[in-house]
Amino acid sequence: MKISSTLTGKKEEFAPADGKTVKMYVCGVTPYSAAHVGHAMSAMNFDMIRRYLEHKGYTVRYVQNFTDIDDKIIDRANRLGIPATELAERHIAEFFREMDALNIKRATVYPRATQELPKIIEVIQGLIAKGYAYVAGNNDVYFRVTKDDDYGKLSHRTLDSMVAGARVEPGVQKEHPMDFALWKAAKPGEPEWASPWGPGRPGWHIECSAMSLRHLGETLDIHGGGADLIFPHHENEIAQSESFTGKQPFARFWLHNGLLQLGEEKMSKSLGNLVTIKEALERHSADAMRLFVLGSHYRSPLKFSEESVQAADRGAERLRIAAGATSKGTGDPVDAAPFNKRFEEAMDDDFNTAQAIAALFDLAREINRGAEEARGIQKAQVTLRALAGVLGLTLKEAASHEAMDLTPLLALIDEVGEPPSAKPTALAQVMDHLIARRAALRKAKHFQLADRIRIRLGELGIALEDGPEGTKWRKAR
Repeated sequence: MKISSTLTGKKEEFAPADGKTVKMYVCGVTPYSAAHVGHAMSAMNFDMIRRYLEHKGYTVRYVQNFTDIDDKIIDRANRLGIPATELAERHIAEFFREMDALNIKRATVYPRATQELPKIIEVIQGLIAKGYAYVAGNNDVYFRVTKDDDYGKLSHRTLDSMVAGARVEPGVQKEHPMDFALWKAAKPGEPEWASPWGPGRPGWHIECSAMSLRHLGETLDIHGGGADLIFPHHENEIAQSESFTGKQPFARFWLHNGLLQLGEEKMSKSLGNLVTIKEALERHSADAMRLFVLGSHYRSPLKFSEESVQAADRGAERLRIAAGATSKGTGDPVDAAPFNKRFEEAMDDDFNTAQAIAALFDLAREINRGAEEARGIQKAQVTLRALAGVLGLTLKEAASHEAMDLTPLLALIDEVGEPPSAKPTALAQVMDHLIARRAALRKAKHFQLADRIRIRLGELGIALEDGPEGTKWRKAR
């Protein structure tokens, strides 16, 4: 199995340092508002990586933090007039509910910055003792970047190029523009903790170094996060951790997922251009969200659109139909081995999920063909479900779809004429037929009957949306 590391920029053979257990740290969310589908994208990508490593026989110790004290949390809590801890707790609980709905496996440990102060202070003290950090006149503590000859190795940037774009806030007492805060002295209206340098709170970067060192040790096998964290966050983590321990590398493989875009910009809370996970799950199944995200390589940026996720909904339905197909099974059984081999080869090549999913769809097609030809399909279905599970797919009907009675939709099919030869048994099958029938009626200029389909679907809570690529459907809110 080969994995591409941001640090080296090339694919390298992967095996955990101790041969059995993968130590994996992934940067988590700052819980100050509702999580959006960009967070879901990152969660699903690293969940996929974890699941495949477990599929390969490794034990994965997976640590994901919560940055539960941060400028953004403090600012929003102050605006709402509630304690920062209350705001963070509210969104952490919401985050867990949404991750469960997306079928994200729970991490081994979810450390929180506010619960790791002793380790954070220990690391800062160690850096000061070694000359890598200093206490400024205002009792802020900064990391001294000029002391670290390797600073910039992850982002492949020089200090000079960083300084050219740096901005130093007035009143900040740094030795160098790129020095970054390890400890921030207390300010009025902010939470604070006691420290050897006076009351204050930790900087963002030191939190992850301390938490990973405490829960995974001095060398990680995999450190992950979004591509927007490469600099400065992950660059600073390397500097802090390697300077504190005196050991290299801090992480053997650095994996960064591409960012989700809405239009031409990345989806983010700060830009306000986001779709929340809750909103997405009201419209689409978790499997559809998975297929949409994993249809592209985890390192690639991805553009979000309703049309793309609706296409993934239809793809998820095709896999579900194949997994639930029946056959008398008198002919030669479907051989799933070639598809299993393709899946493994794709995933062994830096987690090429697009090719792995293509193998799943080809296997599903072969199962459906086998069912039509009365061949044995049960073993192939076991393989399909198992490989889908490696990607985190459940192949179950979405809860919102399960609750929908198909009887009135089947009655509508009879009403508008030309019902299919085989009775549809799933919502997606019913909708595919009705959309095709409506298109045929419009082409034949039977507009009143075609419009009857749209109106009746609206009454049943289903909206049709006509576009350049055809007609899409969604469950109305």
